[in-house]
Amino acid sequence: MIVILKPNATKTQTDNLLSDLQGMGFTYHYSEGAQSTIIGIIGDTSVIDTDMLKANDIVADVKRVSEPYKLANRKFHPTDSVFEIAGRLVGEGHFSVIAGPCSIETEEQITEVAQAVKKSGAAFLRGGAFKPRTSPYAFQGLKGEGLDLLVKAKKATGLPIVTEIMNQHHLDMFSDVDVIQVGARNMQNFELLKELGHCDKPILLKRGLSNTIEEWLMSAEYIMAGGNERVIFCERGIRTYETFTRNTLDLSAIPALKAVSHLPVIVDPSHATGLPWMVEPLTKAAIAVGADGVMIEVHNNPKKALCDGAQSLTPEQFDSVMGQVKALAAFEHKKL
Repeated sequence: MIVILKPNATKTQTDNLLSDLQGMGFTYHYSEGAQSTIIGIIGDTSVIDTDMLKANDIVADVKRVSEPYKLANRKFHPTDSVFEIAGRLVGEGHFSVIAGPCSIETEEQITEVAQAVKKSGAAFLRGGAFKPRTSPYAFQGLKGEGLDLLVKAKKATGLPIVTEIMNQHHLDMFSDVDVIQVGARNMQNFELLKELGHCDKPILLKRGLSNTIEEWLMSAEYIMAGGNERVIFCERGIRTYETFTRNTLDLSAIPALKAVSHLPVIVDPSHATGLPWMVEPLTKAAIAVGADGVMIEVHNNPKKALCDGAQSLTPEQFDSVMGQVKALAAFEHKKL
């Protein structure tokens, strides 16, 4: 349920209303925008008498929210969320490029890639320390050692780092990580999502391989319900009958999410297709449909990569893509 306040509502009147709601056992989300102020009431609102609320001198209107997701809902938060992360802004009006290798392999490799992507204009460095793999015999990542190497690359370049967590018990190891990624396979790992709801770091939430947009939104809701409202969606392709590409990139998900949620949305064209030559056109398409950024795999020697080398760009190829990104982002009035 949302309560829309009148423009002339005073702080004292508003505080009294919020206190009354808390006294009834409800929590709330307070959103003060340029045009209106909204209170989102969270809980079993079926017991609330809407006529009683409307009778309050400062209430302009009361509306019930039928969607199961509340905190992620644009009705609760009409303006687009913009997050400040290590001096970078992620969200409406900004286009954030996250780049780096699928897996961290050596200090030399991750530092060399970090320096290259920074020079080309990337705002964040990605790199996998814990790698969920289909085969138990495939390279699983360097784990804690990989995180240490990622932090060294961060210190060498100043780039904030993004990396994936697979187990809530590893959270203490991520103290120097700027953005924690939840991979597609863990999108509905609800115990992990609950734990991330209590941490103070932004969460990059990838869409599950076969999940609907509403299920994706509900996963974000799990994190936000715990108190962590800094969630960034990442569309990375879904599984369909098509075999030409690794997955099918659902670009329609970006405007769909923008219509129903205030949270930023980025696109991962590397995992979506598995084809490096598709990264550039799909990155351009992501900008055109309103994405807030992209995450691109870059490796200094893709042929010898221990994980997903076939879909990775070389630093030179990434630099070429960034030339297109800068031109199109400027055309769309987005800041890099």
